[in-house]
Amino acid sequence: VLFCLNTIVTMFQELSSSLKSEKGKMYAVKCDVTKESHVTLAFKWVKENLGGVDILVNNAGVAIDSSLIDGSTEDLKKMLDLNILALSVCTKEALKSMKERGVDDGHIININSVAGHIPPQDYFCMYAATKHAITILTEGLRRELVARDSNIRVTSISPGLVKTDLPPKVVLQVSPYLNPEDIAGSVVYVLDTPPHVQ
Repeated sequence: VLFCLNTIVTMFQELSSSLKSEKGKMYAVKCDVTKESHVTLAFKWVKENLGGVDILVNNAGVAIDSSLIDGSTEDLKKMLDLNILALSVCTKEALKSMKERGVDDGHIININSVAGHIPPQDYFCMYAATKHAITILTEGLRRELVARDSNIRVTSISPGLVKTDLPPKVVLQVSPYLNPEDIAGSVVYVLDTPPHVQ
Protein backbone atom coordinates (compact mmCIF):
# COMPACT_ATOMS: atom_id res chain seq x y z
CA VAL A 1 0.00 0.00 0.00
CA LEU A 2 2.87 2.37 0.82
CA PHE A 3 4.38 1.61 -2.60
CA CYS A 4 1.07 2.40 -4.30
CA LEU A 5 0.68 5.61 -2.29
CA ASN A 6 4.22 6.72 -3.19
CA THR A 7 3.55 5.86 -6.83
CA ILE A 8 0.37 7.94 -6.80
CA VAL A 9 2.09 10.89 -5.10
CA THR A 10 4.91 10.79 -7.67
CA MET A 11 2.39 10.49 -10.50
CA PHE A 12 0.46 13.56 -9.30
CA GLN A 13 3.69 15.54 -8.84
CA GLU A 14 4.78 14.69 -12.40
CA LEU A 15 1.30 15.43 -13.77
CA SER A 16 1.18 18.74 -11.91
CA SER A 17 4.56 19.75 -13.37
CA SER A 18 3.50 18.79 -16.90
CA LEU A 19 0.33 20.92 -16.63
CA LYS A 20 1.91 24.17 -15.42
CA SER A 21 1.43 25.85 -18.81
CA GLU A 22 -2.20 24.67 -19.15
CA LYS A 23 -5.34 26.51 -18.06
CA GLY A 24 -6.99 25.63 -14.76
CA LYS A 25 -5.62 24.04 -11.62
CA MET A 26 -5.14 20.52 -10.35
CA TYR A 27 -5.84 19.62 -6.73
CA ALA A 28 -4.96 16.41 -4.91
CA VAL A 29 -6.76 15.50 -1.69
CA LYS A 30 -5.52 12.54 0.34
CA CYS A 31 -8.39 10.19 1.20
CA ASP A 32 -8.73 6.53 2.19
CA VAL A 33 -12.00 5.78 0.41
CA THR A 34 -12.53 2.66 2.54
CA LYS A 35 -13.09 4.95 5.53
CA GLU A 36 -16.40 6.81 5.34
CA SER A 37 -15.13 9.60 7.61
CA HIS A 38 -12.25 10.25 5.16
CA VAL A 39 -14.66 10.34 2.22
CA THR A 40 -16.94 12.77 4.04
CA LEU A 41 -13.98 15.06 4.81
CA ALA A 42 -12.73 14.90 1.21
CA PHE A 43 -16.14 15.88 -0.16
CA LYS A 44 -16.35 18.63 2.47
CA TRP A 45 -12.99 19.95 1.24
CA VAL A 46 -14.28 19.90 -2.35
CA LYS A 47 -17.43 21.77 -1.31
CA GLU A 48 -15.53 24.42 0.64
CA ASN A 49 -12.75 24.93 -1.90
CA LEU A 50 -14.30 24.14 -5.27
CA GLY A 51 -18.04 24.51 -4.73
CA GLY A 52 -19.03 20.86 -5.13
CA VAL A 53 -19.02 17.83 -7.40
CA ASP A 54 -20.61 17.64 -10.85
CA ILE A 55 -18.73 14.57 -12.11
CA LEU A 56 -17.51 11.56 -10.14
CA VAL A 57 -15.22 8.90 -11.61
CA ASN A 58 -15.12 5.87 -9.29
CA ASN A 59 -11.79 4.26 -10.17
CA ALA A 60 -10.40 2.76 -6.95
CA GLY A 61 -10.11 -1.01 -6.94
CA VAL A 62 -8.10 -3.98 -5.78
CA ALA A 63 -7.79 -7.52 -7.13
CA ILE A 64 -6.43 -10.26 -4.88
CA ASP A 65 -6.35 -13.86 -6.04
CA SER A 66 -7.73 -15.23 -2.77
CA SER A 67 -9.49 -18.59 -2.92
CA LEU A 68 -13.11 -18.72 -1.86
CA ILE A 69 -12.43 -22.15 -0.33
CA ASP A 70 -9.37 -21.46 1.78
CA GLY A 71 -8.37 -17.85 1.11
CA SER A 72 -7.91 -15.12 3.64
CA THR A 73 -11.13 -13.52 4.87
CA GLU A 74 -9.15 -10.28 5.23
CA ASP A 75 -8.29 -10.33 1.51
CA LEU A 76 -11.92 -10.93 0.58
CA LYS A 77 -13.02 -8.10 2.87
CA LYS A 78 -10.47 -5.70 1.32
CA MET A 79 -12.00 -6.25 -2.11
CA LEU A 80 -15.57 -5.84 -0.85
CA ASP A 81 -14.71 -2.70 1.13
CA LEU A 82 -12.83 -0.94 -1.68
CA ASN A 83 -14.47 -2.21 -4.84
CA ILE A 84 -18.11 -2.02 -3.66
CA LEU A 85 -18.63 -0.08 -0.44
CA ALA A 86 -16.15 2.74 -1.16
CA LEU A 87 -17.69 3.21 -4.62
CA SER A 88 -21.15 3.36 -3.04
CA VAL A 89 -20.16 5.87 -0.34
CA CYS A 90 -18.39 8.14 -2.85
CA THR A 91 -21.43 7.97 -5.14
CA LYS A 92 -23.75 8.88 -2.28
CA GLU A 93 -21.60 11.89 -1.34
CA ALA A 94 -21.35 13.08 -4.96
CA LEU A 95 -25.12 12.85 -5.41
CA LYS A 96 -25.61 14.72 -2.12
CA SER A 97 -23.34 17.49 -3.43
CA MET A 98 -25.27 17.68 -6.70
CA LYS A 99 -28.63 17.77 -4.93
CA GLU A 100 -27.53 20.54 -2.53
CA ARG A 101 -26.61 22.75 -5.49
CA GLY A 102 -29.49 21.82 -7.78
CA VAL A 103 -27.18 20.10 -10.29
CA ASP A 104 -29.38 17.85 -12.43
CA ASP A 105 -26.97 17.16 -15.27
CA GLY A 106 -24.11 15.56 -13.32
CA HIS A 107 -22.45 12.28 -14.20
CA ILE A 108 -21.31 9.25 -12.19
CA ILE A 109 -18.79 7.07 -14.05
CA ASN A 110 -17.88 3.68 -12.59
CA ILE A 111 -14.72 2.07 -13.90
CA ASN A 112 -15.81 -1.55 -13.96
CA SER A 113 -14.27 -4.54 -15.78
CA VAL A 114 -15.15 -7.16 -18.36
CA ALA A 115 -14.98 -9.43 -15.30
CA GLY A 116 -18.26 -7.81 -14.25
CA HIS A 117 -20.09 -9.26 -17.26
CA ILE A 118 -18.84 -12.83 -17.66
CA PRO A 119 -18.79 -15.96 -15.46
CA PRO A 120 -15.72 -16.03 -13.19
CA GLN A 121 -12.72 -18.22 -13.89
CA ASP A 122 -11.31 -20.52 -11.21
CA TYR A 123 -9.25 -17.61 -9.90
CA PHE A 124 -9.98 -14.04 -8.79
CA CYS A 125 -13.57 -15.08 -8.02
CA MET A 126 -14.21 -12.41 -5.38
CA TYR A 127 -12.77 -9.73 -7.65
CA ALA A 128 -15.19 -10.84 -10.39
CA ALA A 129 -18.02 -10.82 -7.84
CA THR A 130 -17.23 -7.22 -6.88
CA LYS A 131 -17.24 -6.20 -10.53
CA HIS A 132 -20.58 -7.96 -11.09
CA ALA A 133 -21.84 -5.94 -8.11
CA ILE A 134 -20.70 -2.73 -9.81
CA THR A 135 -22.65 -3.73 -12.93
CA ILE A 136 -25.79 -4.16 -10.81
CA LEU A 137 -25.15 -1.04 -8.69
CA THR A 138 -24.71 1.08 -11.81
CA GLU A 139 -28.00 -0.09 -13.30
CA GLY A 140 -29.76 0.13 -9.93
CA LEU A 141 -28.59 3.72 -9.46
CA ARG A 142 -29.65 4.61 -12.99
CA ARG A 143 -33.15 3.29 -12.26
CA GLU A 144 -33.34 5.12 -8.91
CA LEU A 145 -32.41 8.38 -10.63
CA VAL A 146 -34.96 7.82 -13.40
CA ALA A 147 -37.65 7.14 -10.78
CA ARG A 148 -36.82 10.55 -9.26
CA ASP A 149 -37.01 12.29 -12.66
CA SER A 150 -33.31 13.11 -12.44
CA ASN A 151 -31.17 13.85 -15.48
CA ILE A 152 -27.98 12.80 -13.68
CA ARG A 153 -26.34 10.12 -15.80
CA VAL A 154 -24.62 6.92 -14.73
CA THR A 155 -22.09 5.07 -16.87
CA SER A 156 -20.12 1.87 -16.42
CA ILE A 157 -16.88 1.54 -18.39
CA SER A 158 -15.70 -2.07 -18.48
CA PRO A 159 -12.18 -2.48 -19.85
CA GLY A 160 -10.23 -5.69 -20.06
CA LEU A 161 -6.62 -5.89 -18.93
CA VAL A 162 -5.09 -2.45 -18.32
CA LYS A 163 -1.39 -1.73 -17.73
CA THR A 164 -1.53 -0.52 -14.12
CA ASP A 165 -0.14 -1.71 -10.79
CA LEU A 166 -3.18 -4.01 -10.44
CA PRO A 167 -2.33 -7.00 -12.69
CA PRO A 168 0.78 -9.11 -12.05
CA LYS A 169 3.66 -8.04 -14.30
CA VAL A 170 3.90 -11.55 -15.77
CA VAL A 171 0.33 -11.23 -17.08
CA LEU A 172 1.22 -7.97 -18.83
CA GLN A 173 4.22 -9.66 -20.45
CA VAL A 174 2.12 -12.38 -22.12
CA SER A 175 -1.26 -10.71 -22.75
CA PRO A 176 -2.45 -7.77 -24.83
CA TYR A 177 -3.50 -4.85 -22.68
CA LEU A 178 -4.96 -1.35 -22.75
CA ASN A 179 -3.06 1.67 -21.48
CA PRO A 180 -4.43 4.01 -18.80
CA GLU A 181 -4.73 6.71 -21.48
CA ASP A 182 -7.21 4.46 -23.33
CA ILE A 183 -9.49 4.43 -20.30
CA ALA A 184 -9.07 8.18 -19.79
CA GLY A 185 -10.09 8.62 -23.43
CA SER A 186 -13.21 6.55 -22.78
CA VAL A 187 -14.11 8.77 -19.83
CA VAL A 188 -13.68 11.91 -21.95
CA TYR A 189 -15.81 10.34 -24.70
CA VAL A 190 -18.58 9.48 -22.21
CA LEU A 191 -18.56 13.02 -20.82
CA ASP A 192 -18.81 14.42 -24.35
CA THR A 193 -21.91 12.41 -25.30
CA PRO A 194 -25.25 14.24 -25.52
CA PRO A 195 -27.60 14.22 -22.49
CA HIS A 196 -29.88 11.49 -23.88
CA VAL A 197 -27.03 8.93 -23.97
CA GLN A 198 -26.68 6.65 -20.94
